[in-house]
This record gives sequence, structure tokens and C-alpha cells, in this order.
Amino acid sequence: MTQANSVACFTSNMGQFCIELFDTQTPVTTANFLQYIHSDAYTNGIFHRSVPGFVIQGGGFKIVDGTSEKSLAAVNTFSPIINEFKISNTRGTVAMAKLGGNPNSATSQWFVNLADNSANLDNQNGGFTVFGRVIFNGMSVFDAIAKLKIANLGGSLNAIPTINTSGSVNSTNDLVQITHIETADVTGIFSDGMLSFPVDIGTGQMYTVNLQLISSKPDYVFQLDLASVAALPVSPSNIATFSSGSEQLHIPSVMINPSTTAKNVLMRLTDPASYTFTLAGYE
Repeated sequence: MTQANSVACFTSNMGQFCIELFDTQTPVTTANFLQYIHSDAYTNGIFHRSVPGFVIQGGGFKIVDGTSEKSLAAVNTFSPIINEFKISNTRGTVAMAKLGGNPNSATSQWFVNLADNSANLDNQNGGFTVFGRVIFNGMSVFDAIAKLKIANLGGSLNAIPTINTSGSVNSTNDLVQITHIETADVTGIFSDGMLSFPVDIGTGQMYTVNLQLISSKPDYVFQLDLASVAALPVSPSNIATFSSGSEQLHIPSVMINPSTTAKNVLMRLTDPASYTFTLAGYE
């Protein structure tokens, strides 16, 4: 049994962003990422690499307290994990960094794709494992980071974004920092007009599906995106259910923004021919 749609919400000095984690598709990579979160490896971490039009990278360094001042230290890493490349490196996806020539070398470092990098990153070093996507308006944070001036501190810190308008790093306060991280397990995510969730349709088979919002007046009406339907190899423990008898869809929880989760979302299948659902209620 696996959890479905774990979400990690990060608070930084450039704004808040949330990442939906692909627990079912990339279980090893997701578990590894959550292990770093829960060990506080990413708390007080920084984004140490900015390549505008390409990626923003973090997970390698964090700010630590010294005897007289704060300083940067490398994140203590766990053992490398196996590569689980399955999903393309398109804009807004989150993937693991790794060593050149070694597909199974990812540890703590991760990056956000600022553009569609699939032609490049899907086809080298075994493919870079995408394990999540930035949801809600989180990409505005990364687009803002990409506009910051870049400082060269040498070594792995030769393209570090800095909030200092001079483009220099005089103290750790000049760095893009992650100050807090919260995780949640929800059934579904509603982001950019799309509701995504796993569902048990009562036949013994589970699927992941997307419902596209097509109208909000007078009722919220959604239509199934048939291209999104994919069978799940295992059953998540947090899953929606559809009853063909009552033609009712029940989704236990849906995150609609970083601070709001709707409970017990109910939808009716109002047009079977077009797979259209109408929102009936929620808590």
C-alpha cells in the first residue's frame, strides 16, 4: 500500500511553493526526498544553482550556526538511490540531480525545470528522475529566483542566486533560503483548473485520473480527461471511490491551495456520455 499525492509545502524568503510528489510512479525517489525533509536536511537549505531558462537547484547546502556567525555547510547525504526515470522533464516538474555517467547516484540534490528540458534531460545518464511537480502558483517563485543576480563563490557554488541587488554574497542573509517545510497526504490536488486523484471504480482496478474544470457557473462542472487515465499497479491507501449504482464520486480530501483542503468532496456523474461530473458538496 502506498500513499497517494503527498504534498510538501516550502516557505522561503522568496515566497511559498508546494510540490506534489509522485509516490506511486517513483516510490523510491519520493521516499528518499521525504526522508531528507523529515531529517531537517532541507530546513534552512538554500538554492545554490540558478540557470535561467533551464533549472533552479537546491538540496546540496544549508545554513548552519557557527560559533560567531552563520555559514554554509554541505547537506549530510544518505546512500544513493536507484534511478526511476519514467516522466519527462517538462516545465514545472521536479527531478533529482546526480553524478555524470552514473544513473544511480542521486542523493539529496534536486532541481525544478524552468522550461521543457525533455529533449535534453530525458536522454542522458539514464534520464533524470522526475518525482513531482510544482503546483498552484509555485512556479512564480522559481521564475522570480531565475531573475535574481548570480554570484560565483567557487566550486559547486559558481551560479548561486542572491537577493542582494549588487549580486554579491556578504552574509547568508543574501541567499535564497528555505525556512520551513510542511508535508501532507491528500487524495487529490486541484491546481490550474485540473483536479487529479486516484480512484477505485469498484471493479478491483484503481486508476489515476484528471478532471478538467469546464464551468463554474452556476455549478462547478468537470470533465474527465480520457488521456490522463492510467492504471495503478498498487492500491493507494488514500483513494477516491466511484459508485456506478449511485453515479457518485467521493474524494476524501482535495488540496486547493497551500492552506486549504476540502474534505469529503462529492460529485455526481451528470452526463455519462461525455464523462461530466458536477460538484454536489464538500466540507
